[in-house]
Amino acid sequence: MPPATAFSAESRSFLRRPPISALPPLGPGAKSSLVAKALTLGSDAIHPAIERLAAAIARRHPAPSKLILLGIANGGIELARRLARRLQTAHVGTVDISFHRDDIGRNPIPKEFAPTCIPQDVHGATVILVDDVLFSGRTVKAALNELFDHGRPAKVELAVLVDRGCRRLPVAADYTGLQLDAGANEKVVVHLDPDRPARDAITVTARPTATDSSRP
Repeated sequence: MPPATAFSAESRSFLRRPPISALPPLGPGAKSSLVAKALTLGSDAIHPAIERLAAAIARRHPAPSKLILLGIANGGIELARRLARRLQTAHVGTVDISFHRDDIGRNPIPKEFAPTCIPQDVHGATVILVDDVLFSGRTVKAALNELFDHGRPAKVELAVLVDRGCRRLPVAADYTGLQLDAGANEKVVVHLDPDRPARDAITVTARPTATDSSRP
């Protein structure tokens, strides 16, 4: 395992020590943790986290090729595909939560979305839900509702690249890549480029306030 690379003092204010089952934050690339300037983590922080996410899953599951990995649309899809390649499993699909969201009245279903695609029967299987960011927990709840519409898995686990805190539901990840102490007024965005992984990035920026004229 490569040694951890130190973050800047500003960046460390955003990072907290992950639990034993989680993956410690690695890599340089943090520009600033100040809300006004935004925090940025690059591929050299993201790629080791993904590698060790896969390693943590493999340690818990001696036969990872039998797992079903389902990326929560849309943010978890590319991460699920990368983990599937590392775990050498062909059982990778997507879960669309559009019809299970509790905010559907405020945020209509987007015109373009990835429909649920489950590669095999989930009944009695071990399923790992995969997402890019764990925030309130509502997305995971909606994903579980969609998943159980398709069958009854023996076990369901959750793998996320970033746990940003600010939970609203009692949801915890089994596997965590990075943990960020981002406030409720901050937005965490993960970009995983399927064609150019060197452009992968995580950014933390201030959310527009109600009085911000630039807010749509």
